[in-house]
Amino acid sequence: MKSFTRAVILAVILSSCNEKKLIEVEVPLPEKEVKAALSSPDDVRAEPGTFELAKLPYAYNALSPSIDASTMENHYSKHYLTYTNNLNKAIKGTEMEQLTIEEILKKASSADENLRNNAGGYYNHSLFWEIMGPKGGGQPKDTLALAISRDFGSFENFKNEFSNQATAIFGSGWTWLSVDKAGKLQISTTPNQDNPLMPGVSVSGTPILALDVWEHAYYLQYQYRRRNYINAFFEVINWQKVNEKYEEAIKK
Repeated sequence: MKSFTRAVILAVILSSCNEKKLIEVEVPLPEKEVKAALSSPDDVRAEPGTFELAKLPYAYNALSPSIDASTMENHYSKHYLTYTNNLNKAIKGTEMEQLTIEEILKKASSADENLRNNAGGYYNHSLFWEIMGPKGGGQPKDTLALAISRDFGSFENFKNEFSNQATAIFGSGWTWLSVDKAGKLQISTTPNQDNPLMPGVSVSGTPILALDVWEHAYYLQYQYRRRNYINAFFEVINWQKVNEKYEEAIKK
């Protein structure tokens, strides 16, 4: 009998010779459940408007096992897409359609929560996708490595402080590594979709590294274990890209 079948005994009543015979037939086993194929991030399109989705530079499953494919697909094609569409709606027909996202953020006061939340959601996620990668992890090199040692004493000190601040956020928000006006690196956190470019935040600067600590960024995989997610994030940071952003920031 083939391994993929099972014997099912069917009682069949035969009239011939007034005998009842049992006939054994082979019925295929159900196929193993096939998981739904992941869509491609390239298939996701924002509604027509000023801002388009930043292209995800890797497949949804490329950061696994640190960040699983289901989380990435849901995060990019649902949450990020919604922020993008809502931002375009919020600025439609206004002078902000002519501004860059950074210029919009600098004008996004807390008086207009809709604009602030959706502009932040667009910018924050766009940066988040960019500073991760499938061959990430390790430690920074070049000028960023020197700056981290200068401002935090060591990479381990930086990692511990960044992780501790991310863990301590109550509710939803973001953790940042930014460059302030003096060229110094600063770690800070913001609630909701705020970021260091906005007015009214505790630490202002140019963001070069962002960690999303909203539950939608990790709960499917890590549930309540936020610290595990933070540790996993360090395994996928694209330090080369972060270094490029640092060098751009200190030239401003």
